Amino acid sequence: MDFQRLLLFAALSLTLLMMWQAWQEDYGPKPPAPAATAQAPAASEMPAAPQLGNRNASDAPSLTAQPALSSAQRVRVTTDLFEVEIDATGADLRRADLVKYPVSVEEPDNPFRLFDDSAEKVLIAQSALIPAAGTQSPAPNHHALFSAARDEYVLPEGEETLRVPLTWTDASGLKVTKVYTFRRGSYVIDVDFEIDNASGTPWRGHMYRQLQRSKPEDKTTFIYTYTGGVLYTEEEKYEKIDFDDMESANLKREAVGGWAAMIQHYFLGAWIPAQDEKNSYYTKAPGNQRYIIGSLGEEAQVAPGEKGRLQAQLYIGPKLQKQLEQVAPGLELTVDYGVLTIIAKPLFWLLDVIHSFVGNWGWAIILLTILIKLAFYKLSETSYKSMAHMRKVQPRLQSIKEQYGNDRQKLNEAMMRLYKEEKINPLGGCLPILVQIPVFIALYWTLLESVEMRQAPFMLWINDLSTADPYFVLPILMGASMLIQHRLNPTPMDPIQARVMMVLPIVFTFFFLWFPAGLVLYWVVNNILSITQQWYITRMVVKA
Repeated sequence: MDFQRLLLFAALSLTLLMMWQAWQEDYGPKPPAPAATAQAPAASEMPAAPQLGNRNASDAPSLTAQPALSSAQRVRVTTDLFEVEIDATGADLRRADLVKYPVSVEEPDNPFRLFDDSAEKVLIAQSALIPAAGTQSPAPNHHALFSAARDEYVLPEGEETLRVPLTWTDASGLKVTKVYTFRRGSYVIDVDFEIDNASGTPWRGHMYRQLQRSKPEDKTTFIYTYTGGVLYTEEEKYEKIDFDDMESANLKREAVGGWAAMIQHYFLGAWIPAQDEKNSYYTKAPGNQRYIIGSLGEEAQVAPGEKGRLQAQLYIGPKLQKQLEQVAPGLELTVDYGVLTIIAKPLFWLLDVIHSFVGNWGWAIILLTILIKLAFYKLSETSYKSMAHMRKVQPRLQSIKEQYGNDRQKLNEAMMRLYKEEKINPLGGCLPILVQIPVFIALYWTLLESVEMRQAPFMLWINDLSTADPYFVLPILMGASMLIQHRLNPTPMDPIQARVMMVLPIVFTFFFLWFPAGLVLYWVVNNILSITQQWYITRMVVKA
């Protein structure tokens, strides 16, 4: 039984250690990046795009680091979901406020800004055209200056779509109109390039689309969530490409369909090309703590006097799994449950079903925890019976230890005789615990990653399940419940191990002070249910 308790301690400690190491990897101190001094290249310095299938990483559209992004006329767009700013430089989408997601419960009228082009925090969506290899076709890259007929667009009441066009023209007669199309109730934005070739020569070129962001500042937190690049292709599936990966090497990946994204806790931006289009995916780290992930599409041709269209979609918004599944294959995987996704996804599905009945995420967490506890009742019963039997023979074990002192061989032989007489398997409770650990860790990530928990109220003073309990009531209850569990378990014979197990509730209480209230609520309910079950089983065994 000492081994079982040690196993529990090791499993819980390993979970905390993994979280701490992940936090250090993403937010821990790193050597400073060399200062960038180069200026952004002019449009004429953009590299020609070679044929797909013969491209290396350096062929990706170039963007050299710059202290601040150049800016021109701004076009403001307001819909039921967005407040957006599009810059005439490149017709980039520079700012996006999510009006359904306030910054905090205390600021309900202040929308969360996901995309921004301020010097200290950059996340923007860029898309443009580049000439085909070996041609002189004019093409507006993301440094080109577009023009807009209006400074402001608003989705009218009763209308389902809003088109926002920006235009670029060339002296040759080529006209390119970049059109953003917003739809009511959708976080997907259509981005089309309408090419009107009034020149006397064929136009040949590619569309590229990329997300550029700056590295987040270091954060002091015990909760780690991934921030960085993500790539999905049918061949390689879901891949994280973090900022260190981008610095170490430029990515080159060719695939049909797929998508590229920058993700963070609860939210993401993703470029989604046509799923039947062959793309060359790339990353770059141009310096100044800026990082780029994007894709270059197939060559398109527009004959003189003809018109053509190049299309892509841009997702900007929360990680809502049901919506993401409908946008593109694999996009729902940006709700990053890690290696336990196969367990976490069904757990979230069940949690969502419960919420549809009770209408409160806090009560949904409580009911889900009860259901999980019922599902593992028999396994837990086996473990608790083993503990109860061990507790029952604890005085005899202590007597054996006093009798044989430091003679480990005789001590172990005497203990094994006792276990045989009492029909006790000292390891009988380990397997049930090991089976349950992946489920409970998966539920932890389910609650941590689900944007539905963000600013979701529970009851009384807890008005946001995604932030810490402001009065620390839940963490203290959790620590108290762990202490009660400790008292119900047999005392380890090793005095050092006994002291460690005594301190463990205090250590976990300290960690959980800053955990989201929804996570702590789950732990408290689980501990209370475990205490009730263990107390009942122990009582029955002692009476027997």
